[in-house]
Amino acid sequence: MRYDLDDLRLFLHIVTEGSITAGAHRMHLSLPSASARVRSLEHQAGVTLLVRGRRGVRPTPAGTTLARHARDVLDRTARLESAVASYSRPPTAPLVLLGGGSAMHRLVPQALISFLRAHPDTDVTVAESRTPRTVRLLAEGAADLGVVLDNEAGDRGLRTEPLGDDSLVAIGQAGGVLAGRSAVTYGEVAEHPLVGLDAGSSLRRWIEKRLGPHAPVVRHRTTVADLNVLVSLAAAGAGLAVVPRRAVGPGLPVDVCPLRDAWARRHHLLAWGNKDHAASPATAALAEHLRRAASSEPAFPPATAWPRPPGSGE
Repeated sequence: MRYDLDDLRLFLHIVTEGSITAGAHRMHLSLPSASARVRSLEHQAGVTLLVRGRRGVRPTPAGTTLARHARDVLDRTARLESAVASYSRPPTAPLVLLGGGSAMHRLVPQALISFLRAHPDTDVTVAESRTPRTVRLLAEGAADLGVVLDNEAGDRGLRTEPLGDDSLVAIGQAGGVLAGRSAVTYGEVAEHPLVGLDAGSSLRRWIEKRLGPHAPVVRHRTTVADLNVLVSLAAAGAGLAVVPRRAVGPGLPVDVCPLRDAWARRHHLLAWGNKDHAASPATAALAEHLRRAASSEPAFPPATAWPRPPGSGE
């Protein structure tokens, strides 16, 4: 037994609308043509599929079964057509997005989720990269967009725009040593056991570079690769941690204390690459999703009680 896909679509429209006339209209068919197709379906199935009445039609038990399976068939057919059609689309190079470790924590993933859903034909290559390297690759045309820190991108003449605060804060278990403190220095934090990121992480290397050769001796109780794990450890009382302000989600049972150190106050910028298609609609759309992701993150009290330093890169 063979079924025509258009007949199945017509039958589903009729069942949904409760009317052969309305179903025919949705399929751009005349009423006589639609009625003939339904009679052909019933003849082929060997059962009555619709009960006709003065107020329209309704499916018989057999018609209900046919409609249910028709939906599955048409859904699978649509997915089959989409999968095959993807091979016929002209190949396009994926967009390249770079960002530091703090940007990769929540900002970039949130933007990617919404962008990839909205643009199924555009792929994105994402890589973690410290600001100096990101700026160089953007200037060389090897990347489309980058999330960088402060004004470092200005050295290469790149187009940039503010994206959001990325200042560093100290966090610890609620009610612990940070309770009631309005601000602390990194030196004060280092007097306590810490939990931190792995030595090779971009954020830890950024901090150590700022501290220089006179950095206080730190006891790390443990180091991890993931900011989420780090925040969880600090919240559980394993030690204090220094993290980007936006890594601390709302409602977490932690005390958050801004760092007094000038180097701890930093901001994310969105930087555009010097590529031929840097201003393409896809690149502009990805930039817009990054803006939305940045603006949707929870607001925090500003960490601007002390003079801001010159821009420094992650």
